[in-house]
Amino acid sequence: MQQPKARSEMDPQWMWNLNDILDGVPAFDDLYAATETAVGSWQKCQGKVAEDPRAAIRGYFDISRSVERMYAYARMRQDQDGADTDSQTLLARIQSLAVRASSASAFLRPELLSLPAETLREMKDDPAFADYSVFIDDLLRDQPHTLPAEQEKLLAQMSEIAQAPNDVYTMLKDVDRPLPAVKDENGRDASLSSTVFMRMLRSRNREARRTAYEAEMAAFGAYRQTFAATYRYNVKADAAQARIRGFGSALEASLHPDRVPVAVYDNLLESVENALPAMNKYLTLRKKALGVDELHLYDLYVPVVKDYDMPMTYPEAFALVKKGLTPLGAHYAGLLDEAYRDHWIDVYENKGKHTGAYSWGVYDSHPYVLLNHTDDLNGAFTLAHELGHAMHTWHSNQNQPYPKAGYSLFVAEVASTCNEMLLMRYLLNEYKDDRKACAYLTNHLLEEFRGTVFRQTMFAAFEKEAHRMEEAGVPLTAESLGSVHYELNKKYYGGVCVVDDCVRNEWMRIPHFYRSFYVYKYATSFSAAVYISSRILNEGAPAVADFIKFLSTGGSLPPIDALRLAGVDMERPDTVRGALKVFADMVDRLEALL
Repeated sequence: MQQPKARSEMDPQWMWNLNDILDGVPAFDDLYAATETAVGSWQKCQGKVAEDPRAAIRGYFDISRSVERMYAYARMRQDQDGADTDSQTLLARIQSLAVRASSASAFLRPELLSLPAETLREMKDDPAFADYSVFIDDLLRDQPHTLPAEQEKLLAQMSEIAQAPNDVYTMLKDVDRPLPAVKDENGRDASLSSTVFMRMLRSRNREARRTAYEAEMAAFGAYRQTFAATYRYNVKADAAQARIRGFGSALEASLHPDRVPVAVYDNLLESVENALPAMNKYLTLRKKALGVDELHLYDLYVPVVKDYDMPMTYPEAFALVKKGLTPLGAHYAGLLDEAYRDHWIDVYENKGKHTGAYSWGVYDSHPYVLLNHTDDLNGAFTLAHELGHAMHTWHSNQNQPYPKAGYSLFVAEVASTCNEMLLMRYLLNEYKDDRKACAYLTNHLLEEFRGTVFRQTMFAAFEKEAHRMEEAGVPLTAESLGSVHYELNKKYYGGVCVVDDCVRNEWMRIPHFYRSFYVYKYATSFSAAVYISSRILNEGAPAVADFIKFLSTGGSLPPIDALRLAGVDMERPDTVRGALKVFADMVDRLEALL
């Protein structure tokens, strides 16, 4: 039976070098000791913030920067091998210190808010204190939702417990849950890892797709009560935090830091649901192209163009991505080369490795990318996507001070998706005279729309309903959550697809549900990226300059204002509707090509 290799068996050439964050465990220990001392000294500021508020703010950010650095190092070590007990120990230590630091800092905001508003505004407007202007401005916005110091301290002490559902979920999903044993598309025994599962869903062998899908749903369903309990308490924590801080709902509380109106969320759900007729047309084309009497959910991932694939190794995929991103200029290309050469990227799946892909990093090092690379076009697009995140982080860190470098999650998917769109436009042009290739690529783009706009919006609707149920006192159980997910799949796909009952278990696979109200940002970001990539290709250097300016703002501007630098207004529903119009046009194009 095929099994992923152990971490120790992997080729170091394709592994990231986390020592660029901290030079091993001794460096972690040294920074830990220094930060622990700093936290102890910091506590002496309690009750005295008014004496020197600027020093108090600087001390707070110094501690945050050190904690963030250690946390990222420990977490990424665990993500590369979840069974590594040394990494688990490091992560537990820094999580504990982070809670102590947060608890020790709980007095800061209430004491700052006890100062005259004029004093805070003077600090915000002082050029010599400009690094902290956004922090102070957010402080003034948060005033109605900030509790007295003792209550803030209690909440801070509970923050580690609030993280428990996510930690339990991750360990159960990635480490302890047995992988189903299946026959792969070649008839060989295999363990159904996340990578194998997605590969089998794209297989031409329909029986392999069905087997993988049903085995995956059953494997999660076997632990449905545990998964339901972890998610239930995640939602309860969201709802409790919102109530405690005086928000009308968990959704409102989640959107508040980004300054995003709830109407933006609701407009997305409404716009996508109004576009479901185009989705039904696409699904009808897929059903006909695959030649099946019934279209099932496990038939949605295989390319509709038969006998055509774009296999490529990781080095080939990287070269392709670099060509596709040529419009972004020589400096951007040089950064891509640095990422490839200097071990920013952890490429291949190994036993115990975190599933999926992400980009992460800290202010004091270059960004990183985690992949579970597959040697196909999907692997190339995932690489382009995560490198977009990495380049966004690099530009933000290079152009902003630490307190302003972190960009909002609302814009986090724009750069990554813009990379994907540029790569797709490059490929469509490169293969413009090859009808079969164009059909294959058009189908791939439609799948990006389906997976990023339609599917993520469906997940956003699931989150909204789950939190509504909790806030209304409706119990969140494996059965009720499964029913919500099933009915949403019926709404989105049931016009053409047979929606198998086992899809009730699918919501358990989605780790983003533990980062509540995050998934909708994939859809809004995709819509923004469709517009920005078109500007870059049509206008050239001026549009690239605007895009780099957007990447470089970090958190120095509210996210909606930052996007306006690139020419996008997300408060107008036209941006999402425009992207959905592109989807409908591409469905018509696929129909003609087929």
